[in-house]
Amino acid sequence: MKPIEYIGAAPMKRQRRSSLGGWLLIAFAVIIGGIFVRPLIPYLQAQQNLTSDASVREAIQDLQSTGDFHSLLAASALERTQNEVNFDETYFEIDFPNGDIRADRGKAEDLIVRSYRTVGIDLQVDVHADIKANFYSYPQLFQAKGPDTNIDHRRVKNLQRFFFRKGETLAKTQDSEDYAIGDLVIWNLLDGGKHIGIVVPGPGAKKSEPWVVHNIGNGPVWEDKLFDYPIDGHYRYGHE
Repeated sequence: MKPIEYIGAAPMKRQRRSSLGGWLLIAFAVIIGGIFVRPLIPYLQAQQNLTSDASVREAIQDLQSTGDFHSLLAASALERTQNEVNFDETYFEIDFPNGDIRADRGKAEDLIVRSYRTVGIDLQVDVHADIKANFYSYPQLFQAKGPDTNIDHRRVKNLQRFFFRKGETLAKTQDSEDYAIGDLVIWNLLDGGKHIGIVVPGPGAKKSEPWVVHNIGNGPVWEDKLFDYPIDGHYRYGHE
């Protein structure tokens, strides 16, 4: 059999595309990232040094030495920052009273509940009692038909309504002097959700400043973030 003669333009080899452009883009991104991130590195390092384990222990000792309720509450919140907690907002069936999910899991509300339990107040019990007696005074969350001891105290909107009803409602200002140790702050987040934390003193030389302990996804942390989000509620709850 004779070979078939090819008629037409000779086939051309596909040429490899140069990767130089891609590397240039990567290099450009690294340079730009360095320009913006580098100034933050000293701040982040300073923040980490300020909130070292030694600083936490010192602040806790100072707060416990005063002996008043709200200082002890703040000390309890600071103690939570020494525990590794994976963010978890799953619904769990738990005991009642004094029910809790696993100690290595939790979210913002769990930090509040655990801190209050250390100073003798079980918000699971208190919130349940008020919701049971005044169900329609609370937000009707997730089409709930009645109180639920597993989750009611683990929702910011319920805690906010409880503190509004049973605690002291305070001014929502941008003045740091209006926020005292042990106060509760509720923020509005950009995604439409709500967040909650406890006011504590700052570390070391900053102890006159109101900082917060909260868990917004990285476990309980001690941060200078009182005014980082729009404040939706400011409360004080507990006895002296």
